[in-house]
Amino acid sequence: MVKIPRFKFASMPPRLPKPLSKTPYFSLDAPLTARNLAKLKEVISSQYTPEDEASNGSRRAAVLIPLCNVEGKPGILYEVRGKLRHHAGELSFPGGKIDESDYSPLAAALRETQEEIGILPSQVEILGRIGPSVLSLNGLRVFPFVGFIHPAPYVPASEPSDDPLPSLDLTSLILSPAEVIHAFHQPISSLVDPTLLREHSFRGGKPYYAADATQKVAGLDLPLTKLTDEDEIGSTGVAGKVEIWGLTGWYTNVLLRVLGLYQ
Repeated sequence: MVKIPRFKFASMPPRLPKPLSKTPYFSLDAPLTARNLAKLKEVISSQYTPEDEASNGSRRAAVLIPLCNVEGKPGILYEVRGKLRHHAGELSFPGGKIDESDYSPLAAALRETQEEIGILPSQVEILGRIGPSVLSLNGLRVFPFVGFIHPAPYVPASEPSDDPLPSLDLTSLILSPAEVIHAFHQPISSLVDPTLLREHSFRGGKPYYAADATQKVAGLDLPLTKLTDEDEIGSTGVAGKVEIWGLTGWYTNVLLRVLGLYQ
């Protein structure tokens, strides 16, 4: 009897359900309103389990996931890392290490946001924290916060309104040249477009969507090659593209699952 050799096939992550095109909390085709933000605060707080933010001997960092209206469309603000930061050319959220002078991870996220893209803390309406925190490849425990960026300092209204909130003018951002070479707005509608999504495995484990943002950074002369098989290193997981992936892509997925757009 001829023995047929057994081949071991590499385990593949389970396929992700297709993203949804609607969320019960706001329209993907209309600007966010104060009433929408009030709903988002409720859903984020209901799905977040409080976590100890003390250092416990580990190095810590914090990021802000900045929601904003741009040209009347709701989306997320991303930045392209400058030459003096780790993994220059990658897409990321504003944020960085928590300093001793920061009284909380949130304070660090707001400070870094102002330093990197010129957004004042008074412009940021905090919607909550998502989680859990994740260790970066640099060994930092990263705490992610979600906030809405107003074009100017805002005063909370006594009653939420259905009036559209003003759009952010991207030319008003003041980028720190050493840290950020570009900032762009990715509409939520594009983050649920299957033609722009690629299934990936976060550090070889949980599946998530990496999102193509090549058109958003056209002309920046970024390296469009995959630098390593290790997630988060390089501007893309696919040669010829620039993607929202790695830890930034993972936290984007966490937020969109909270919003009911990813399953």
